[in-house]
Amino acid sequence: MKILQRYILLELLKVFGLLLSVLTVVLLFVGVFQEAQQKGLGADQIIQILPYLIPSLLPYTIPSTLLLSVCVVYGRLAGDQEIIATKSAGINPISLLMPAFMLSVVLAVGSLILADRIIPWSITRMQFTISQALEDIFLDKLRATHLMSDQQQGYTISVVDVQGKTLIHPTFQYTPKGGSPVTLQAQEATFNFDLENEVVILNLKKCHIAANGETSFYVEEEQHPFPLPAQISRVNARHMSLDQIEQELEEMKILHEQRLIKTEIKTAFSLMTGDFQVLAATAQDHSNAATRHEENLRNKMKTERHTRFALSTSCLFFVFLGAPYSISQARKQFLTTFFLCFLPILLLYYPVALLILTLAKNGEIDPSWSMWIPNLILFIAGAVILRRVMQN
Repeated sequence: MKILQRYILLELLKVFGLLLSVLTVVLLFVGVFQEAQQKGLGADQIIQILPYLIPSLLPYTIPSTLLLSVCVVYGRLAGDQEIIATKSAGINPISLLMPAFMLSVVLAVGSLILADRIIPWSITRMQFTISQALEDIFLDKLRATHLMSDQQQGYTISVVDVQGKTLIHPTFQYTPKGGSPVTLQAQEATFNFDLENEVVILNLKKCHIAANGETSFYVEEEQHPFPLPAQISRVNARHMSLDQIEQELEEMKILHEQRLIKTEIKTAFSLMTGDFQVLAATAQDHSNAATRHEENLRNKMKTERHTRFALSTSCLFFVFLGAPYSISQARKQFLTTFFLCFLPILLLYYPVALLILTLAKNGEIDPSWSMWIPNLILFIAGAVILRRVMQN
């Protein structure tokens, strides 16, 4: 029995390793092409970000690759009548499925570690590489055209010359959303990207600062932050570890409780003094845009926390459906079996998962149980097929 299980496990590992390598390489070059096209990366930057893109692809390629692997191995075993032979020898078919289940559990744990530890690190490194590339792109464009403009972020930079990484006689015009335009003219300036705070910091020397078109004052040195260019990916919950997400949620909870206490105090004083204008303003502040943004961010982080566990364990449910289905079909044409099994997953599992993910991020449903619904669908379908395999 152990020899047979070891044989099946080795076959699964060989097929899985080969298919995962091929699929990852194909998707890797697609991802690199998209990154290069969106951010204007050169060949050197593309080579540098290649290793950091691989971990981001694995949580999505592992489940489908594992499904194809079990379709290949168990489909061939059933097609060669080896499953019937083992049943005739009194061997329970469940024991033949154990190697696939064991492999799926190991891959589920590995996927969770990838999503929690390795992917946040790799994305941070990739963004650092891209930020350095964008600095070169900024300088090259300013050196060639003496002008850099981003209408989406509301800023324009013009220079007389660029020497190394120093801007000579730059003029920086920035209009924040909902704010007044600011114009800064300096003798020279440098800048650096701060990905953590999602800003570019402009360091100006001998600077004249004007607001609303009128020169207001002169400073020897000035640091002026402005939003990252639109093509840089913002840091989001997927780029954070579970510990960081928990810490952020705890901090947001404390700030929310403090805000509620302040609101209650203001409301109590307003009622005592009969100042209904302040009372109305307090009620409006309680439901302002900042509060809604904080609520949306909290919902996204809670959803990401439960999505990681559900997505990682999908390996187990893919195997629970794919292995019995391959045995029941008893076909050597593993591609046919794979497509017949993967098509319902493609048409049902992923749309349901995407719908639930959207609803959970919007705060309409609780992600702690809703994110497991797609896996539950696979489990029910797999249980029905496994029962037929056991009976036949």
